[in-house]
Amino acid sequence: MRILFFGDIVGKPGRKAVQRTLPELCELYQVELVGANVENSAGGFGLTSEVYEQLVEMGIDFMTSGNHIWDKKEIIGKMDDLERLLRPANFSPRAPGSGTLILKAKSAPVAVINLNGRVFMEPCECPFLTIEQELANLPQEVKVILVDFHGEATSEKNAMGWFLDGRVSAVLGTHTHIPTADERVLPQGTAYITDVGMCGPINSVIGIKPSQTLERFLTGIPHRFEVASGPIWLNAVVLDIDEATGKARSIERIQKILNH
Repeated sequence: MRILFFGDIVGKPGRKAVQRTLPELCELYQVELVGANVENSAGGFGLTSEVYEQLVEMGIDFMTSGNHIWDKKEIIGKMDDLERLLRPANFSPRAPGSGTLILKAKSAPVAVINLNGRVFMEPCECPFLTIEQELANLPQEVKVILVDFHGEATSEKNAMGWFLDGRVSAVLGTHTHIPTADERVLPQGTAYITDVGMCGPINSVIGIKPSQTLERFLTGIPHRFEVASGPIWLNAVVLDIDEATGKARSIERIQKILNH
């Protein structure tokens, strides 16, 4: 089983990059499922139901998120109706939506679990204890398990990889928008990367116009951020997983730069 996963999609440029490359990548790698982190896909912050439908039409089978998922308030009341969308499982149980999704893929059922980090992030429940509970609740027949760990600290994400080695098929880090070059299969069969990166404008500060970000750093005064323009950076990974055991055979990092 091969699964394609895109790093954080940032605004319209990120959506454009995914739309342009998805058919080619699916054919090249013979992909069975496609996922993406979508918490910044609407204007660089949050998600709307309109953008959700666009991503569904592109062929995104599951969508993970993180700390920005509530930035567009309209999504809060619709979260329970958007079947392919996850919010971190370690958010409040009173929050709408779910942190775990089970998909019926062609080869085997696939569970996707979304977690949010706690180091340098807003308070939430312990991701390590939460994942223990989420795994315990999965049906025994589900062997292929993907985890999107949306966190700031590389050490926390690295620790989660070792914590879950042999118990899940992959731990994929998101949130920083900066891809890391440490993709590998851990000793017990879990594919791991600290951060997949982003799909968005490369001439930017993690997707935002550099002038606006620099003004914030220089003055400390909050103001409106806008998604940058120009060439688009696309970052993703392809997982090859043994559907019978749930062990990963390989993880391959994909990086492309696209013109406007």
